[in-house]
Amino acid sequence: MAKKNQLAELSMGELIEELQATKQEALNLRFRNATGQLENTAEIGKVRKQAARINTLIRSKEIEAAEAGN
Repeated sequence: MAKKNQLAELSMGELIEELQATKQEALNLRFRNATGQLENTAEIGKVRKQAARINTLIRSKEIEAAEAGN
């Protein structure tokens, strides 16, 4: 999982790949929590926030691209 300041430097394709990996990690954490194998449940929230950060960056890059096209 990339750090916040490293995410801003990624390209759109890399952000999408990072988002897919983060969503997969969130899924794995939810399964581990459901089966009682997850000790630190705060990890679920951290991963969800990371996914939200990535989505925000993707959207801001989309907006920049749209404004540059006008």
